[in-house]
Amino acid sequence: MDKNMKTGRIHPLQWRKSATTIVLYLIIALFLIWTLFPILWIFLTSFKTIQQVNAIPPLFIFKPTFENYVQIFSGKVMTALRNSLIISSSTVVLGIAIGLPAAYVLARARFKARGQVNFWILSMRMAPPFAFIVPYYLTFRFFGLLDKHLALIIINLTFCLPFAIWMLESVISDLPVEIEEAALIDGCSRLGVIRQIVLPLTAPSIAATAILTFIFSWNEFFFANILTGTTTQTMPVTLISFIGLMGVNWVQMSAAGIVAIVPTIILALLAQRFLVRGLTLGAVKS
Repeated sequence: MDKNMKTGRIHPLQWRKSATTIVLYLIIALFLIWTLFPILWIFLTSFKTIQQVNAIPPLFIFKPTFENYVQIFSGKVMTALRNSLIISSSTVVLGIAIGLPAAYVLARARFKARGQVNFWILSMRMAPPFAFIVPYYLTFRFFGLLDKHLALIIINLTFCLPFAIWMLESVISDLPVEIEEAALIDGCSRLGVIRQIVLPLTAPSIAATAILTFIFSWNEFFFANILTGTTTQTMPVTLISFIGLMGVNWVQMSAAGIVAIVPTIILALLAQRFLVRGLTLGAVKS
């Protein structure tokens, strides 16, 4: 029997391991508090009255009210919520429909300018958004697309499509090409290979890409603030409308903020398994 066990003493290595674990948990706890406290505060504020918000010291225990949610849903928040859902969902559908075939071609085709094409596609994601606003604004005004859903869908595709292609290409490149060659020998067409082999094997990554594309599109503010009007305002743009000349309507802004983050949280929770698998698929190569 170990001498330390007989004497009841703990080995120094065990002390060190325990101390390291405690410090790690403390760091994680501080990070969670730092990250989640603003969301908790917004959530609490959304159920307060204006008098409770201005109370000093701040109130953590109070009588909640749902009046803020009643007021925002009877206003323009429902329209903004519908606009964001239309624009984000359309961006996801078009982004995957265009991005998956493009990623497959870039992953499997061998041509001289392949590296340059990859860099050009990814550079669209790296470019600063304000570099595009003037030509986009003039083009959309010429075609009468200002304050239209299509304008924001095109804008979001410009920046989300390179990300989708980059994500899916890396996953498809890691798939064994022998499986596809065997299917082609058996008489399967190239489209059939994509539908019957590539799609099932890359489904988690497609789901992860769709979720991240939805979140990027949902949170887009810069172009939406400039290109939308009264009929196509999205949730991020509607949030700043609670800032007026006489002050900030914190209670209704907080309620609208909670409504804005709920769809992305629900989507991430429902597809958490696909999100984790999709982001880690192909991370470890043999």
